[in-house]
Amino acid sequence: MADSPCVRNCCLDQQDICLGCGRSVDEIIEWHSANLLRRTQILQLAQARLAKRESTDVLMHRAVNPSE
Repeated sequence: MADSPCVRNCCLDQQDICLGCGRSVDEIIEWHSANLLRRTQILQLAQARLAKRESTDVLMHRAVNPSE
């Protein structure tokens, strides 16, 4: 089974997405009862969310600090 992506940095944003692992609250709750396929899906969704957040943060940082 896939290991939990929890990084013990639990803090939710306005959409109830964990800033640490990228999972939604519902996905976090579902994790322990999910089968391997569903866990894989959750991991993929979480990774996509984290990547999107990271790219958005980079763009926002450049807009705030255009000289960098």
